Amino acid sequence: MDTDVYEAVASLAVDGRRAGTADVAHMTGRSAEDVRRSLAGLVEMGWLVESGGGFVLGAHDWGLDY
Repeated sequence: MDTDVYEAVASLAVDGRRAGTADVAHMTGRSAEDVRRSLAGLVEMGWLVESGGGFVLGAHDWGLDY
């Protein structure tokens, strides 16, 4: 799993924001193409969900402490 990509999405989720590819690329320093692949893999595993043109956390039973 790409934890840096997941953590970037999670950090935006704390503020109730959806994460876009450009947001995550900026936050992680990775290329947009690499981030798109990572996001797709995280969606496939159920860790993230596509929503409203961005990405949000998938179902989970834990809280975020940022």
